Amino acid sequence: MSKISETVKRARTAFNSGKTRPVKFRLQQLENLRRMIKERDEEIAAALHADLHKSKWSALYEEVIYALEEVEYAIAHLHEWIPDEPVAKNDNTKDDQPYIHSEPLGVVLIIGAWNYPFSLSIQPMVGAIAAGNAVVLKPSEVSEKTALLCAELLPQYLDKDLFPVINGGVPETTELLKEKFDHILYTGSTGVGKIIMTAAAKHLTPVTLELGGKSPCYVDKDCDLDVACRRIAWGKFMNCGQTCVAPDYILCEPSVQGPFVEKMKKIVKEFYGEDAKSSRDYGRLVNGRHFKRVMGLIEGQKVAYGGNGDEASCYIAPTILTDVDPRAKVMQEEIFGPVLPIICVKSLDEAIHFINERPKPLALYVFSNNDQVIKKMIAETSSGGMTANDVIAHVGVHTLPFGGVGDSGMGAYHGKKSFEIFSHRRSCLVRSMKKEDSEKTRFPPFPAKASFK
Repeated sequence: MSKISETVKRARTAFNSGKTRPVKFRLQQLENLRRMIKERDEEIAAALHADLHKSKWSALYEEVIYALEEVEYAIAHLHEWIPDEPVAKNDNTKDDQPYIHSEPLGVVLIIGAWNYPFSLSIQPMVGAIAAGNAVVLKPSEVSEKTALLCAELLPQYLDKDLFPVINGGVPETTELLKEKFDHILYTGSTGVGKIIMTAAAKHLTPVTLELGGKSPCYVDKDCDLDVACRRIAWGKFMNCGQTCVAPDYILCEPSVQGPFVEKMKKIVKEFYGEDAKSSRDYGRLVNGRHFKRVMGLIEGQKVAYGGNGDEASCYIAPTILTDVDPRAKVMQEEIFGPVLPIICVKSLDEAIHFINERPKPLALYVFSNNDQVIKKMIAETSSGGMTANDVIAHVGVHTLPFGGVGDSGMGAYHGKKSFEIFSHRRSCLVRSMKKEDSEKTRFPPFPAKASFK
């Protein structure tokens, strides 16, 4: 038996012991996780800087804080989520007790992502622990320092048998996927998502896939362009554009493009200075492969700002492209880098048509002072989530499930939804053994004549 098989078997044995069932145990593990985040924040920030050149502020407030808030929200609300949930009765069950009982699924596999390697490993883990599962965590090997740190820290704070961490690359992940799990949550690319789903199908294992896609951002001519540009620049260039819900491209009328570009230039300089490479707040591409990929998307395009890079340090300047042809290479894949293409459309209707012609994105953004424009965009498009007059903000609301639709993923988590997705919502009906006469019409022999009337 391989080491990975032994690890999964040990987690299964620990789960079957019933150890995770008591609420007290789950809360204890969550509190330990909270303590780990608070006590080891310096080490976590250092690992994130090593992997993605994140400043300490960026590491803490754009990643670690999200994981901490998720833990604290679960601790505060777990007592509300666990109790059986009574449901409405019908005439046949008026003397009975129908309810929904939440029970843990078993042993779940969480495969994290490299772009937010700490929060996208820990956040889903919170829901799985709260629901009473054992969790096998596979951090992304691309963000190597953070993956190694997770493997070092988690056993110091959580039950070693129930919550193992397995590191490695494609061979280890492939071997893991041969094992039987009760649920798999994967965050990453659509291509790998298909591989995960294919492997899961062999065991009839349900999956939650948090993928991505090209999240559009429509900027209406009737909006506060200063506010819009500041918020878009923040969301697009944060983590060097390596954010699954970052605005991928801009849709606007031709009259908006020029003023938009000029304001963006000014704001980017305000954020990162004349040379973003010298800014402590500006990140880097995660590795040379992604550097070459993103630089390749800029080739042949009309660069209004930026466009330069340094392969040795995986640096690409904040870049704005204008008058982009929808058929260009930069519009054929999720950019996942600091490049913002602008595509001109003649109207809101044309923008909606443009969005609907393409795979459903993970997020959608619209900036407008006109409520009717916002309502129309929501009513006539589809996306995993959306925010009006800001970007990314919906992801931080615990009461809003986070997930994709179509090519951008399936299933959702965060807050209570995390507890639910890692639970089996078991339908229960408890009947009395009295009053058998009232039930006799369901037993044979039946009347010769039957009628609904």
